[in-house]
Amino acid sequence: MSSRVFFASSLETLLRPAADASPAAREGGRSRSRGGLRRAGHVRPSPAIYPCRRETASPSVLLSTDFDIQVLVERLVGLVNDVKEMLLTANGGRETLATVDHLRRLCIDHYFQDEVDSAMDDVACLQELAHGGDLRDATLAFRLMREAGHHVSADEVLGRFTDGNGDFDLAYSKDVEGLLGLQDISHMNIGAEASLYKAKEFSIKHLESAIQLLDPNLAKYVRQSLDHPYHVSLMQYKARHHLSYLQTLPNRCTAMEELALADFQLNKMLHQMEMQEIKRWWLDLGLTQEIPVARDQVQKWYVWLMTAIEGASFSRCRIELTKVVSFVYIVDDIFDLVGTQDELSSFTQAIKMWDIAAADSLPSCMRSCYRALYTITNNIADLVQIEHGVNPINHLKKAWAILFDGFMKETEWLSASQVGDSEDYLRNGVVTSGLPLVFVHMLFMLGYDLEKDASGFIDHIPPVISCPAKILRLWDDLGSAKDEAQEGLDGSYKELYLKENPGLSTGEAEEHVRSLIASEWEELNRECFSRRAFSGGFTEAALNASRMVTVMYAYDGGEQRRLPVLDDYIRMLLF
Repeated sequence: MSSRVFFASSLETLLRPAADASPAAREGGRSRSRGGLRRAGHVRPSPAIYPCRRETASPSVLLSTDFDIQVLVERLVGLVNDVKEMLLTANGGRETLATVDHLRRLCIDHYFQDEVDSAMDDVACLQELAHGGDLRDATLAFRLMREAGHHVSADEVLGRFTDGNGDFDLAYSKDVEGLLGLQDISHMNIGAEASLYKAKEFSIKHLESAIQLLDPNLAKYVRQSLDHPYHVSLMQYKARHHLSYLQTLPNRCTAMEELALADFQLNKMLHQMEMQEIKRWWLDLGLTQEIPVARDQVQKWYVWLMTAIEGASFSRCRIELTKVVSFVYIVDDIFDLVGTQDELSSFTQAIKMWDIAAADSLPSCMRSCYRALYTITNNIADLVQIEHGVNPINHLKKAWAILFDGFMKETEWLSASQVGDSEDYLRNGVVTSGLPLVFVHMLFMLGYDLEKDASGFIDHIPPVISCPAKILRLWDDLGSAKDEAQEGLDGSYKELYLKENPGLSTGEAEEHVRSLIASEWEELNRECFSRRAFSGGFTEAALNASRMVTVMYAYDGGEQRRLPVLDDYIRMLLF
């Protein structure tokens, strides 16, 4: 048995959900974890799609022996049992909730789903801490309740820490743990929560002031929390920083720390193998030779999916969706850098026909792209058919047609030197971000039954998808992505907004864009914490995509336009 097949099957066995978790039961339940098989609600992983298939496995230069992997997996099982014992003997109340919090911050809570669910279902305990504990306890309980989907009012929880004017009492300005809790929950605003706006301002101001007076290890942790706030930052990235901080404390839980390290190592092995398979596919495809001006950024494309969908059971899903993402980028480059308007119009019509023969009259590079895109999409549809008994090809090809129409509209705007107004631009920008297309493929691969309303879903993008897409488009349009060859060719929201409001300065326009991004985050929070139209696994993927946007566009301002956080993240999770 190859290392790849053994590794996937071992993790499948270790993380398998309970036998009574039927699709119907999982459909109605809350999924709160950030990893493991149970995080996507009613999804049923099976060898047809998710585990790494034997025919695509190859000897890995990145792994050691099967025996080494088996030893690591067995060690992980033992550590899970140790931590479970610790959870069972906890005193309850704050001690249990604090442990759950550490498990989540270390991204290992999926091993303890029953225990975590039990703690989150103890509403009386959560309410008692939220409304009766100190600032640290109240913010912890508030955050866990909101993440679990319980209704909780920020104003009611935080009101007792404020003065008569609704401002936070200065007595809490020295409470570093309480301030960190305020900072954490301040980014979970679902809109019009005045106390959370004030919590952000108050916590940032006083944490910044306190840093130089704190113990170096705590000061480093506070700095990291301010630079990468909880909820809007990548959890896997923050997990390593949280682990480093826990290792400096006098009262340590070594079993939890060792479990986090073992889980991290296993995930890294899986990510390395997935990346190897994707690189091999990309090289075999040969589009870099066929379209030299197109981007060749396989690692960047994979990181989007590595971040969005976590868990060993979704390996095949990550691999196939990375291929979809790659074609979004390649098609974008063809529209921006290669084709004439007539050629691009023919390209778009060929996609709508969805017939391999329709590519025959296209220029060579478009023909090669069309055939590869056609093949990958049909392969995904076949995989979904095998796994879920429904072939979604009609919906997938419609999603591609919508994306091509969006790119075509941008081409027409550029040709006429006349872009629509800022709202038209943003609506079209949601489509051309590519996220709606990728998420449609994802939903079908995850087993959602969209047959009843898929057409309406594709035509009218729900907020859980449109919000990440707007966040991506607006961040891009702030001018952060100067390294992209086509930046600025088809306008930007900021430029259009300045034209529509000639009295504004560039700084004021940028502030307006940032306020729009904040509004989209609030809308996304409402979808994830309140409405819950989709399962926890899918909404977590939407959150992760939004979190990844700032990493992809967090340039350092230097001449080389580097992405230090992205570089650090890739080194951490892949190398």
